[in-house]
Amino acid sequence: MTGQVYTLGFIGIGLMGRPMTLRLLDAGFRVKVWNRSPEKLQTVAAAGAGVCDSIAELVRQSDLILLCLADTAVVENIVLQHILPHGRPDQLLIDLSSIHPETTRQLAERLQQHCGMRWVDAPVSGGTAGAEQGSLAVMAGGEADDIAIARRVLQPLYSRFTHMGPVGSGQISKICNQMIVSCNVLVIAEMMALAERAGVDSAKIPEALTGGFADSRPLQIVGPEMAAGQFEPVKWRVKTLLKDLSMAVDVANKQGSSIPMSGLAAQLMQLHGLRGFLDQDPSTLIKLYRPD
Repeated sequence: MTGQVYTLGFIGIGLMGRPMTLRLLDAGFRVKVWNRSPEKLQTVAAAGAGVCDSIAELVRQSDLILLCLADTAVVENIVLQHILPHGRPDQLLIDLSSIHPETTRQLAERLQQHCGMRWVDAPVSGGTAGAEQGSLAVMAGGEADDIAIARRVLQPLYSRFTHMGPVGSGQISKICNQMIVSCNVLVIAEMMALAERAGVDSAKIPEALTGGFADSRPLQIVGPEMAAGQFEPVKWRVKTLLKDLSMAVDVANKQGSSIPMSGLAAQLMQLHGLRGFLDQDPSTLIKLYRPD
């Protein structure tokens, strides 16, 4: 296959999948799409994506299959129930989702054995803004030849693409990313709440820290939102961070590794989720530290 003749099949047109698909279309790729909720396909269909009535139809019509799905269970179901029965040896599956690395390896092996399809795990970091601007960071796991294809196809989406190792390495790297992001956002929340209680105008904190050692992209994104109490539109979700922290704890247990900071972050994220914030933006984490 060459880059000019790829037809991409994109499954999962959500917060991240929609802007990704739009950028791939804008780059000249033919893109077939399927989503569990068909109403979410209107924007990409209007931009030129071909809507498929089933995953089987999408697989038959596509050279590469791209997944951008919510969690491990959803990816496992889609792959085993809908992709594996229809896949063929000349196809490559690129999973942009953030899922468990052990399941990633198992699914890749089953696809290879059953229908000859290859697998690249390519989770991303950068949020919806990164997807819209094509500035995502991609952490990829897979064989060198497959990585070369993924690097070329995903070029409209990223500013950095790093081959981390064999299949599953991308997912491990994304978990590491999320450990840092989650702990960072939680510390930002408690810091902003402390500044407010101490009489500091917290809205000035992100600007004051710009360029210093405490600066970060999360600070510049969620800091102003926390200060203003502006939590919409939702750009990412608490349940996403909780899912990834839970995987971090599981991987650490299996590796015999200690991750006390991320373990505590998982508990705090769980507490916040139990209070009704699972589907809300992580900027709402400041409510853990503000009086009702």
